[in-house]
Amino acid sequence: MSRSIAEKRAIFRTLHEQGCFVIPNPWDVGSARYLQGLGFKALATTSSGFAWSLAHADNTVSRGMILAHLRDMVAATDVPINADFESGYANDPEGVAQSVRLAVETGVAGLSIEDSTGDAANPLYSVDVAVARLQAARRAIDAAGGDTLLVGRAENFFVGRPDLDDTIARLKAYAQAGADCLYAPGISTRAQIAAVVAAVAPKPVNLLVGSASELTVQEIAELGVRRISVGGALARSAWGGFMRAAESLAEGRFDGFATAASGQKLNGIFGVSSST
Repeated sequence: MSRSIAEKRAIFRTLHEQGCFVIPNPWDVGSARYLQGLGFKALATTSSGFAWSLAHADNTVSRGMILAHLRDMVAATDVPINADFESGYANDPEGVAQSVRLAVETGVAGLSIEDSTGDAANPLYSVDVAVARLQAARRAIDAAGGDTLLVGRAENFFVGRPDLDDTIARLKAYAQAGADCLYAPGISTRAQIAAVVAAVAPKPVNLLVGSASELTVQEIAELGVRRISVGGALARSAWGGFMRAAESLAEGRFDGFATAASGQKLNGIFGVSSST
């Protein structure tokens, strides 16, 4: 089945209306195709995973490179793609609007805008500025037809400002500014999750589970979370396996290949016939 961009976006919005779904984060076309093959209904890019694949640190990849990556991910898959669009690749609302317009043109079904500044001394935009940036993103999406889902992100817990009250105040402001889905990466306890879900209801909440967690998908769903993403966790897991095998090889051993995937299986997954 080959779905149109409009169909993917409609499916994505429907996923946010009820229940809870996992939206894993591939970092390249191969990992995206594999996850699609496992039956996930939507995928989200990871800025960190993509950056590492290019030998960059997170938040150091140019807007042009990200846009090209988004086009590749959309073209390679038949499920909705949500873009990790960092802080919109601009400080001012006008610049954010321009970036969002370009992102929408890639065919993504959704995109997120963070309120982090990249400045360690002042890591978060003021609420007024952050709201203006979200409003600009909303206008850009609406001008393009309005069917791309907008995610508002409060980065408090990620930038060393784990103030739940401020996080919730920001998320509520972003909801009023036009965000369709709210996201506070870094919250992890049942109490934190439940408080965020209640504060922005009935709008859906995305929860990041980027490390081993005692909570199951079912338990997270029971807290009212609508979607669960994993950020760079899958990319870090892949890097972990590669690094262990490479370091073993550097020490003169081959035991790191013991858990390597079968080449035959990989060729089968990607539709290539090979005897090697």
